[in-house]
Amino acid sequence: MACGGFMSAPVCLIENDENGKLHVNKKAKDILDGIHEPVVVVSVVGLYRTGKSYLMNRLAGQQSGFALGSTIESKTKGIWMWCVPHPKKKGHTLVLLDTEGLGDVEKGDEKHDTWIFCLAVLLSSTLVYNSLGVIDNMALEKLHYVTELTENIRVKAEVSQDEDGSTDFMRVFPSFVWAVRDFTLELKRGDKLITSDEYLEGSLKLKPGSSSQNEQYNLPRRCLRHFFAVKKCFVFPRPASTQNMRKMEKLTEKELDSEFLEQANNFCCYIYNNSEPKTVTGGQTVTGTALGNLSEVYVEAIRSGKVPCLENAVVSLAKIQNVCAVEKVMQFYVNEMLTIAQLPMRPEELSDIHKIAEKKAIEVFITTSFNDIDQIYQKELMGKIHNEYQDMCQQNHEASRIQCEEVRQEVFGKLEKSFSDGSYLKPGGYRQYRDMLTQLTSDYRAKTHSQIMSEEVLSIYLRAKEEAGNMILQADQSLSAAEQEKEGTIQINCTHFYQSRLSMIHKTVQ
Repeated sequence: MACGGFMSAPVCLIENDENGKLHVNKKAKDILDGIHEPVVVVSVVGLYRTGKSYLMNRLAGQQSGFALGSTIESKTKGIWMWCVPHPKKKGHTLVLLDTEGLGDVEKGDEKHDTWIFCLAVLLSSTLVYNSLGVIDNMALEKLHYVTELTENIRVKAEVSQDEDGSTDFMRVFPSFVWAVRDFTLELKRGDKLITSDEYLEGSLKLKPGSSSQNEQYNLPRRCLRHFFAVKKCFVFPRPASTQNMRKMEKLTEKELDSEFLEQANNFCCYIYNNSEPKTVTGGQTVTGTALGNLSEVYVEAIRSGKVPCLENAVVSLAKIQNVCAVEKVMQFYVNEMLTIAQLPMRPEELSDIHKIAEKKAIEVFITTSFNDIDQIYQKELMGKIHNEYQDMCQQNHEASRIQCEEVRQEVFGKLEKSFSDGSYLKPGGYRQYRDMLTQLTSDYRAKTHSQIMSEEVLSIYLRAKEEAGNMILQADQSLSAAEQEKEGTIQINCTHFYQSRLSMIHKTVQ
């Protein structure tokens, strides 16, 4: 029946801080944050020293793990957690919560016990109540915590006076399993054999009449009947002799009572096959990450003196989960774009990559978001993706501009050199300049035809050369054939003048 596991041993999930207030242990929260699949959460509650931890170790498929004690001292403090792969439901994690024993006289804080019980109910998909002996009136009176649930837990933020609250509780509360330990009676009613479930059902039968005595008798029974839609019962005989009970962790299965072992196996099989994944109001399935966040939401409500409200918890959980989901999905989108897009590239190619990455991102968000019914966070994500895409378009323009500038400097370098040495300051120089400019422009366009910034970079360069071109034209016109006959004096003077002007223009352009 071994399950293996993500965790080699349990860790404390909820404990008291130095001020005696409950808080969520960071190590346990980090473990839950790493579980992104649905969780089946099974909690065990009951009076201290009743063997709760042994049952949880059995569910984990281990001989030991949750602390067992052989003295009158309660071993488990707070709520301890053990996460193992679910042995029957692939893609699910079984989260086992072993709670501090209720009714420990040394604690002297009954409200603490009440909150431990409430947290077990709030966090579970199946609640196991462990008790000793029989299900009688005394056993039900010890389960008085269930009668206080309506005072300590709210399903809705606002409930009308004529609304039946028990229906809401039944809809959201976990299934209930009563594990009766050291059971020595014969399961009979009269002469007829009955099942353990029929035994539980008979124990929860209400007394007719409305006397205060009957009301007191009926109250815990009515709460169990009305709050928990699914109820199951297992009765376990004593597992071993008194001497061997002190070393339960070391006993092999051969050393255990065969009937106890059979019931323990039946109990585990029932939990594995029938415990559903944890859900919250609205039917949303809870992952390990969400369970950790839920724990913090409920504990924070208790710490602040408020009554935990399932409806408010779902709103808080949705905000926590969805803000985180938007952030992670945005990182996913950016990584997708950076991995595939090699800037600079054609805008239509970048747009195609964006559309594919955006579609993937939305699919990831849908699987990781939580209760985003009105698509508030999905719309926020779409806006962030749009802005990121616009930024990438700007980066694409800038990358294209830089690359085009590099090509422009390479292609028009010959022209720049001719400017510097005054090669065009001679008769016919303007035509020579225009021919060269036309040729180099054609070469530049051939090399940058796929670049989005090709024409803009070229246009800026050509506008900057207009004055230089006009200077070359003026020089060409000034160096007439008649002037050239004067022994080249005017030509030399004009050349020096225009070369100086061209040099100034060239430096400005550069």
